[in-house]
Amino acid sequence: MIHSIAGLTPQPKAQTADDRTQQLRAEFPVALVTMPFASIGPSLQLGLLKSLAQSHGFPTTTFHLNVDLVRYLGIQAYESLAEHRGPLVGEWLFSVSAFGESAPDQQGRFLGAFGSQLELSLADLYHADDWLLNVRNVVIPQYLNDVFTSIPWHQFRVVGFTSTFQQNTASFALARRIKDAHPRVLIVFGGANFDGDMGGAWMEAFPWIDYAVVGEGDVTFMELLASLAASADTAKLPGVMCRTGSNLNRLVPREPTADLDSLPIPDFDEYFERLDTVSETVMPRKRSIAIPFEGSRGCWWGQKQHCTFCGLNRDAMKYRSKSSKRLLRELNEYALRYNTETFEAVDNILDLRYLKEFFPTLIEYGVHWRFFYEIKANLTREQIDLLFRAGVHSLQPGIESLSTAILHLMRKGSRAIQNVNTLRWLCYYGINVSWNILFGFPGETEEDYRAQLALMVNLTHLQPPGKAARIWMERFSPLFTADTAFPKLTLRPESSYAFVYPAGVDLKRAAYFFDYELKTTLPDAAFEPTVAHVRQWRTMWQAERRPTFTFLSNSSGLLLEDERTIGARRKTTLTGVDAKLYAACSDRPQTVEALRKDVAPSYSDRIEPTLRRFSDEGWMMCDGGLFLSLAIPYRLPDCGRHS
Repeated sequence: MIHSIAGLTPQPKAQTADDRTQQLRAEFPVALVTMPFASIGPSLQLGLLKSLAQSHGFPTTTFHLNVDLVRYLGIQAYESLAEHRGPLVGEWLFSVSAFGESAPDQQGRFLGAFGSQLELSLADLYHADDWLLNVRNVVIPQYLNDVFTSIPWHQFRVVGFTSTFQQNTASFALARRIKDAHPRVLIVFGGANFDGDMGGAWMEAFPWIDYAVVGEGDVTFMELLASLAASADTAKLPGVMCRTGSNLNRLVPREPTADLDSLPIPDFDEYFERLDTVSETVMPRKRSIAIPFEGSRGCWWGQKQHCTFCGLNRDAMKYRSKSSKRLLRELNEYALRYNTETFEAVDNILDLRYLKEFFPTLIEYGVHWRFFYEIKANLTREQIDLLFRAGVHSLQPGIESLSTAILHLMRKGSRAIQNVNTLRWLCYYGINVSWNILFGFPGETEEDYRAQLALMVNLTHLQPPGKAARIWMERFSPLFTADTAFPKLTLRPESSYAFVYPAGVDLKRAAYFFDYELKTTLPDAAFEPTVAHVRQWRTMWQAERRPTFTFLSNSSGLLLEDERTIGARRKTTLTGVDAKLYAACSDRPQTVEALRKDVAPSYSDRIEPTLRRFSDEGWMMCDGGLFLSLAIPYRLPDCGRHS
């Protein structure tokens, strides 16, 4: 049975146009398209823009054409390509179809240049050269022909494409076909790939793109549609790039949307109708697909201090969020309308107000929805317990290092001991966690990585990182923009772009990822032990029996049961003040001073030596005068609700 909240009704859609304007808009149908390699779930951008456009009187149809490619590739191969971060294999697969004879890699040299990297990043996919070449040369043309001929594109006045990450060339390939066949149809692009200088560079390279929406499109796209329907001038619309003669207009920035509660609830009807046409044998987990939702935009931490490697929120860092009441109403409508209980927040960071309002309300109503969220890794055990009871089953806590020195270089505003404590309690509650170890920051030292590795050896009972890798250089990140703070030896568009885009594209302006060399960073050899340990750690967690390190505390003492090395179980009993100190450092990091005051005032001189001994044994960690027990409380296997 799908759980919903009684009494929460959908938000009515506003009508804003007068009769004449309504008639013009009713005769101005709009198509909104998302292409591969977007994730397989519904597009929040399409759903929101459809609701907005229809509320302004424009007949609007969405096309989740990423779903159609699943029929050709299968769900596993498609998801692997959609989730891939590295050389632009998804863009390369559509390059020849997008650019024809102008495509730079007719013979498939890409595979020889980046095969070793694809071997690592697409390990779960059969990606032999012959398979990828067949996808590029046979499957993709057939797919594009089908989606082009099966939809009456000529019936639309505007066809809009949303493009983020590796969606560009697939979108360009279809858009170009539509424009060539139906010149009257206006082609509009938007999304993260068109932010800043990138939008202008793509429009200069591809004259069949008529307009680009740069930045948030809630207001901009509606104003553009209104101007087009009324045959009005678009050159001075904030947030819109267009052609004025042979040139592009000068972009006028638009302020991001301030009141998120004013936005309509996104419409995903077409997505689920399209999904129903895919057979269960091709996509067996259709009903487990999460509905994306937006509780907030921007980043409240980034407003204070932009993390050095983060390229998100170029012009929209200011944090804005929906009220808990509005968010509850939105999710309740999804639950009822789409027969689902699984939701995925697209927020860059959790609004801490939701810990007092939104999640307690879910618990009060007794709904059993499931959530993914991104958080900052400074939550307490009590807050993680709240998230668990409210249905959060998966988190991305922004953990990219277990070295306080390196975290300082990243500007993360957290310490290693906080990150470890977050991992401990997420493990205890059975909440899946996505995190990584990143390296290559200016000012790092080999000692930073030796100390981090010594700590990680003692953490194999906690969920391992997804990867250990050098940071990517992203456009809009401080590493990219702040030349004086982060001087560069070299900076050039990431090398795989040259295998994808024609020579006429100004990649210095169009690229989002860059190859680089920064001053005062370490060579790759310094990170090899870290990479090797993470690989081993992940292998240990793929075994039938995972590493564990737990403690059981009672009035007579504390039992440590250590099986972080499989097959080497070690039991240790702590009694008296030793047991009290270990238990006291379990909930959160503690200082010696706090322990003297609250736990063992009669053992003042013994406290720090005892904690240091526990650290030497690998039972505890020390970070700048803070101490944390590494074992997690023993919990019966069936105590958790989440897997």
